[in-house]
Amino acid sequence: MKFYLALWLGKIINLLIRMIDKSRGSNLSGEKAIVVDPQMIKKFKGVDCSRMLFITGTNGKSTTNNLVYHIFRENGYDVVSNLEGANLMAGIATALIKRSSIFGRIKGDFFIFEVDERYLASVYALLPAENILVTNLQKDQVHRNGDPDFIYRKISPVVEKAARVFLNGDEPRSFALSSLNPSYVTYGVEKHSEAFMKDGTFPTMACPVCHGRIEFDYYNNDGMGGFRCLSCGLRQGDARYRAEDISFADKTFTVDGTEFNMPYDIPYMLYNYAAAIAVAREMGGIPMDSVAGAFKNFKNVGGRYEVLEFEGKTIKYMRIKQENPETLQTSLNIIAQDKTPKTVCLGMGHIPDVIPSYTNTFYTFDCDFSGVTESNVEDYMSFTEYVCYDVAERLIYAGVPREKIKIMNTEDGDVIFDAVRNAKTDNIYLITWIHTFHDLQKKVNLKEKE
Repeated sequence: MKFYLALWLGKIINLLIRMIDKSRGSNLSGEKAIVVDPQMIKKFKGVDCSRMLFITGTNGKSTTNNLVYHIFRENGYDVVSNLEGANLMAGIATALIKRSSIFGRIKGDFFIFEVDERYLASVYALLPAENILVTNLQKDQVHRNGDPDFIYRKISPVVEKAARVFLNGDEPRSFALSSLNPSYVTYGVEKHSEAFMKDGTFPTMACPVCHGRIEFDYYNNDGMGGFRCLSCGLRQGDARYRAEDISFADKTFTVDGTEFNMPYDIPYMLYNYAAAIAVAREMGGIPMDSVAGAFKNFKNVGGRYEVLEFEGKTIKYMRIKQENPETLQTSLNIIAQDKTPKTVCLGMGHIPDVIPSYTNTFYTFDCDFSGVTESNVEDYMSFTEYVCYDVAERLIYAGVPREKIKIMNTEDGDVIFDAVRNAKTDNIYLITWIHTFHDLQKKVNLKEKE
């Protein structure tokens, strides 16, 4: 009876949200429902765990989830998924509540869920998906997640039990999980024109198998590429699905000889593409040309890169994860490729979601700013209430003259966009954490309407 009370409460909340404001409360119904029945997600009828996939890892979960969903839908399958990106227990409960009948029955061909890596084991205990995809395991929000090896240990028992796992063969921790489960499928990306190296002043990582030194021959994305352990021999996996013949100019790549269009010609997206192709072929049995066809009209929901127009300025807005050097490095690499005059705005924040709140910018020292400083930047802006001076110091360490840096001790969108309005160029690159994006986007939209 608890299950039905939880289900009906969730449905009533969803109804009220639709009546009041469709844009609010993406996981509120699940949040309240699991208070009534903490185990409700295992009690829905019609859920087939053999046709269920959990997508987990540090970076790329949402985009991969959205793309897998899109490919399956374009090929005629009914897919149940948490597209809003609410990836904890409450978010998955919300997705199931929305798709179920009033008696808890769900109809769907496939069940595709993005799941937070720290809580994967808790969700799996109630909903044992037979397919697990690990995008990567990298440094991220140390106050919450500790170090990547802690997350590696947290998800290892789930990987061991799964019927099949999809692993990134170019990322050491993800590929090392292959030793735990013989039923694995690897994906990867060949070295491409945007690949880069870091000099010896930047730290590498310890091998997840023997704790020896990992050395990279090249990086396609920060922490991903051609790697090898100097002690035990762990090395880049031989990917079953590898993106090859990559042309950023033509926005194309191939997998197994089939040409794909790049919906977004950004290097880090290639790993999401390869992962989604692997899932579509292995789980869905979808023909390769049909998978390629779905790429032609894919639009990412809630992605991290967007182009906004503001009073004659073009703002290339990139959102990074909190304290995540990999996503910051990726954004810096994108800026470095543009050699035209530009303004670079950095809005690094503090951590408000885990008590006690705290501030730091240590992750910026894991990143190489030299490509940006050598790419014709006219001026820099550093803003946010707490760490604007710290970020300015990081720019100075990278060789940026002090007089080129405008510091704004605020997160007020009006102040920030006034500064953007007066920037020396019309080519603006803006980097903030994800939680800042919606407020600033609203400011752009409102100002454009005025």
